[in-house]
Amino acid sequence: MIKKASFLINQWIEYLLFGMGFTMALIVAVQVFCRYVLNQSLFWSEELARFLLVWLTFLGASSAYYRKVNPGVDFLYIKLPLVLKKASSILTHLASMALFVVMVVYGCKFAWFVRLQISPALQIPKWIILSIIPISGVILLIHAATFLFAELKGDSNDH
Repeated sequence: MIKKASFLINQWIEYLLFGMGFTMALIVAVQVFCRYVLNQSLFWSEELARFLLVWLTFLGASSAYYRKVNPGVDFLYIKLPLVLKKASSILTHLASMALFVVMVVYGCKFAWFVRLQISPALQIPKWIILSIIPISGVILLIHAATFLFAELKGDSNDH
């Protein structure tokens, strides 16, 4: 159940990443054209591109984590005996989950703290922009729980 949810969430996130990345590239290209060819600036484009980049970063991190392409140092891990590898992997998943809980809790607190602030150009409440921190924390928690359960069941190479 959680394995399928993790897969589906990541699939939707990857579609969203493509759309947001394409949109950001298009906005920046239009802004450059308007500024240097038409000599007119789109006052909102830089702010929107920055907000898209923030969301791309956090959602991209969750997709990288799901695909296990995040950076890691494994020169010691590969030399461990199988029992220690399993224990190390379980400990790593638990530590990751603790970090993701911190992201959710403090991300919510920070979004609440800025709830009354409005972005200058787009007039978007900043809590909406910063809500990606706890949202990505929850997504990362789901992926980490999937990996932990797989490790406990003995099929850790599978998503």
